[in-house]
Amino acid sequence: MDQKTAELEDLREQVGEPDFWSDPSRARSVSQKLNRYESIFGLVSELESALDDAELLLEFGDDDSLAEASQALQKVGSELNRLELESLYFGEYDDHDAILTVYAGAGGVDAQDWAEMLFRMYERHLTDKGYSVSRDEFTEGEEAGIKSATITVRGDRAYGNLEGERGTHRLVRISPFDSQARRHTAFAGVDVIPDISDEEMEIEINADDLRIDTFRSQGAGGQHVNTTDSAVRITHLPTGFVSSCQNERSQLQNRERAMQMLKAKLLVLAQQEQAAQLDEIRGENVEAGWGRQIRSYVLQPYQMVKDLRTDVESGNVDAILNGEIDPLVEGYLRWRRAEHEKRNSSAG
Repeated sequence: MDQKTAELEDLREQVGEPDFWSDPSRARSVSQKLNRYESIFGLVSELESALDDAELLLEFGDDDSLAEASQALQKVGSELNRLELESLYFGEYDDHDAILTVYAGAGGVDAQDWAEMLFRMYERHLTDKGYSVSRDEFTEGEEAGIKSATITVRGDRAYGNLEGERGTHRLVRISPFDSQARRHTAFAGVDVIPDISDEEMEIEINADDLRIDTFRSQGAGGQHVNTTDSAVRITHLPTGFVSSCQNERSQLQNRERAMQMLKAKLLVLAQQEQAAQLDEIRGENVEAGWGRQIRSYVLQPYQMVKDLRTDVESGNVDAILNGEIDPLVEGYLRWRRAEHEKRNSSAG
């Protein structure tokens, strides 16, 4: 709370600046954070007051006072659960906007159809939660589904709430594209990176390590998609990372946006490599962060969604695919905190 007190004062000073609303994106982010901080301080104050009142009632000792104190403490318990959720957001970029990419993996046309199902799941979830979503890139599959799609998600803790979706998602179902109605397994990948400004990133990229291609914008990319060859795809040759943008008004803007996304990917990779090195020093055997299978969605012969890291599962697959993924998101955040505490304990 001491640290948050200083941050709260800084946020209030920013809101009071004369040109605060000249940058709407920054103003929205700062305002959301300020509202959240003020809510936290209000909740802590209420909890302190409620505990003081309960302590006084307990001192009276009579049956009515004890019953009232018990009732007050039950309410305190539920409010503490709300406060505990705040402790789940400790990542460096949790407060940032996010860039989410879904792409088809192994499984042919089933994988492309699965990628579109996942993409629709995220769009519905984010829209329902009040996030602002804009499409940066959308590439349709040949027969059905999508090859890939990228969106920028703006809103409070977008990256913190989406980071756990990064990885490989596995689908098991009766394929609608199989004339013999056999069960197929398909894979789709999800990549999530924080939307980081150039001022926050200290990453230099050698121009010789890049391959830059232009192509014709296609698909449901938004109202500003051009019909000229203005879409840009940048490939970072040493890592194989690819970033694309087709939603800006010009090729130059698409290129700048694609480069910003590539830098963010490289920054996340550098952090993951550093964490992996620390784990290796400590002798821990940890799965690689990139491309791992994180979740299974089974539609036949039974219905079940299960996160393989957190063991959170649900038999209501339809609800999950319609965007109701809050239990999976919260399960990951709790698992991430437990892993973080385990690492800190090991380091100590």
